[in-house]
Amino acid sequence: MQEVLAEKKDKKENGTDKGRKKNAGGIEGLCVIEPSVHGDQRGYFMETYNQKDMEEAGLTMKFVQDNQSGSGKAVLRGLHFQKKYPQGKLVRVIRGTVFDVAVDIRKGSATYGKWYGIELSEENKKQFYIPEGFAHGFLVLSDQAEFCYKCTDFYHPDDEGGIAWNDPTINVAWPELDVPYRMSEKR
Repeated sequence: MQEVLAEKKDKKENGTDKGRKKNAGGIEGLCVIEPSVHGDQRGYFMETYNQKDMEEAGLTMKFVQDNQSGSGKAVLRGLHFQKKYPQGKLVRVIRGTVFDVAVDIRKGSATYGKWYGIELSEENKKQFYIPEGFAHGFLVLSDQAEFCYKCTDFYHPDDEGGIAWNDPTINVAWPELDVPYRMSEKR
């Protein structure tokens, strides 16, 4: 993983901070979002998406589909993408912990073939925006995880593409676990 190029703290009108790290890992377009979490003895509240805040941060995507998956420890999903109908994704974890990875597959990009990974969890509440033109995958680190994502295009089952999770030219440094990874045969 490479260091973050730019970190920006934006002030919302109500005075709370909403942290965004743009160009995460030195890869243009990737964005880590740390929502403001307001907690007290009752629990907590946070906005998981605010179109106005995103637009003010230069993120003008439009979401058309929300997805959620549940997986057990050591499940590795990805690295997937759509060929003709690429999807941007805003991802987060609502239960458990995952190691989330984006790989730049934009032809002509200065960072083509480079990857960035981040731990997303119900505790840190971080979100990760992955624009169109990236392969995406994640590895479940906890016993169970629930993973949510908003997509900028619809799922097209006949348009799927994939990269092997262990492709040596990309060389993602997946975390080591005390059990073997579990994945589907689909690439």
